[in-house]
Amino acid sequence: MALEDVCKSRGLAPSAPLSDFYVPVAECLREDPPWSGSPQNPLPFEMSHGTTTLAFTFQGGALAAGDTRSSCNGRVSRPDAQKVKPIHSHLVATSSGTSADCALWKRILTRELRLYQLRHGRRVSTCGAAKLLWRMLLPFKGTKLCVATTLCGWDESGPAVFYVHSNGRRLRGTLFSVGSGSPYAYGVLDQAVEWGMTAEEATRVAREAVYRATHRDAYSGNCVDVYLVTSTGWTRTRREDLKEEYYRERKTRRGGTG
Repeated sequence: MALEDVCKSRGLAPSAPLSDFYVPVAECLREDPPWSGSPQNPLPFEMSHGTTTLAFTFQGGALAAGDTRSSCNGRVSRPDAQKVKPIHSHLVATSSGTSADCALWKRILTRELRLYQLRHGRRVSTCGAAKLLWRMLLPFKGTKLCVATTLCGWDESGPAVFYVHSNGRRLRGTLFSVGSGSPYAYGVLDQAVEWGMTAEEATRVAREAVYRATHRDAYSGNCVDVYLVTSTGWTRTRREDLKEEYYRERKTRRGGTG
């Protein structure tokens, strides 16, 4: 109830109809007052964390991928985290930032999109879902809330990818990589992603990008999840353990010796 009370005080109750979130652009960009709150029990150390997530579009649909290592202050808190989660039948979202924050807002978004579909008999577009999430996160700009997500979906206009951050940023593009391992992932994606790829080629490129990032970035690792979103909905490939790929490549470089 505390979260709903906060949202209601800002006129953004999660139970409000989706149409309430579609406001004029000028009002959306209005500067919010600075956050006046302060943490009750600040931590004595910086909570460092990182990840590698990515999403891009191609002729066959939209693809999202991510590693599974959840880290906190230089330690692996969970090796099998799910950083790519389905929102509805034709939309998935990647998670980067604070795990608890991302999980909470993904549940809220899933609920609101489902309620809209039940009320109006149709799914919200990927653009509409991104705007809804952005508008809900905007009142918390400047707080300790940390949510960076890429919405990857398919609607009447085809495949689409949107990046939404709790700092007030909302971008539409064809290729995004988010997290501490993203510079390494971009090194693969920028030279390999093409619009004319097949689904198999797109999956292979995404897997390779995550693998290279986990190999170089200490905060990313363990396994890779890949989701493909097409006109028929999303599908998930089998989760792979990246350490097997590492040792297989290492053996190849040594000329096949153990």
